[in-house]
Amino acid sequence: MHFFRYFVSQNEIVMMDQHIADFSSHLEQALKIGKAKTFKATNKNIQNVLICGLGGSGIGGSIVAQLVSEVAVCPITTNKDYIIPSFVNENTLVVCCSYSGNTEETIKMYEQAAKKGAEIAIISSGGKFIDIAKDKGYNHIQIPAGFPPRAAFGLSFPQLLQVLSFYNIIPSDLENELVNAISLINNESENIKKEALSIAKQLHNKMPIIYADASFEGVAVRFRQQINENAKMLCWHHVIPEMNHNELVGWRTKDEELAVVLLRNDIDYDRNKKRMEYNKENIFSKYTSTIIDIQSKGKSRLENVIYHIHLEDWISFYIADLKKIDAVEVDVITGLKTFLSKI
Repeated sequence: MHFFRYFVSQNEIVMMDQHIADFSSHLEQALKIGKAKTFKATNKNIQNVLICGLGGSGIGGSIVAQLVSEVAVCPITTNKDYIIPSFVNENTLVVCCSYSGNTEETIKMYEQAAKKGAEIAIISSGGKFIDIAKDKGYNHIQIPAGFPPRAAFGLSFPQLLQVLSFYNIIPSDLENELVNAISLINNESENIKKEALSIAKQLHNKMPIIYADASFEGVAVRFRQQINENAKMLCWHHVIPEMNHNELVGWRTKDEELAVVLLRNDIDYDRNKKRMEYNKENIFSKYTSTIIDIQSKGKSRLENVIYHIHLEDWISFYIADLKKIDAVEVDVITGLKTFLSKI
């Protein structure tokens, strides 16, 4: 069933499965775009980073902030609201991510950061943000337009690594890990699709509950968002160990409409691995028979992240396919944006 369309122009129709299939080529293209970009050096002493963005434009910031937490030379925070934190000042690097270039919340955050004299960098495909970047002379990376924001993750995510590397917030060798991650998903392409379809069949007509090691929360959020937008389903996520201190008590009623999905990685913290096993065997299994382990592949955290994202994007698409619904359509969000534009 291939009727999930995104209109790029009057003569070109791209379907969601093609966007997902193009993920590795998007990553390769993003690397070329970032490497070809020349940034102006700053004389500011960057002491912290704020990544601003929402939805498909903002999830990259959440994942990057966790991904580089052990190597970044200063704190990296994400913001998904209209109001920025009070700590932002002239020594803050504020990275504004808006695929369309017109996200109203991100524009409001930018305006506040600019008033505080922060160092501004912009990642966008066009719209107001590219106009602002060119007018103000801000460092910026412009990526190709014409995609649903969530389908442009492969184009935007690497640019965050490029920006942080330029400002010497993180080491540049993460680029090599990204190249390895691209090779990994290319080599595993057919296996990934096969596993994704199998998992989608198990999640079809269920309520997914996604759990992950705390260091992979951004990946869990991405999966939840993809199920929300592509499969048009509610679900929720939580992380271990935090859920062991609250949500675990909520498991009291047997419900076969629930499906637990455990996102696993070899590098998960050892005691969290033991917690997952205990939860699975002694708690979850009492209340639902659908418990799915998704094990990542790869030799580095970045490879694990990319593997998870690609596999779980396919899962969300296959659920939509099984439900015979349009994976691209997000009319309810468009309706909200139209409403907001009038007030």
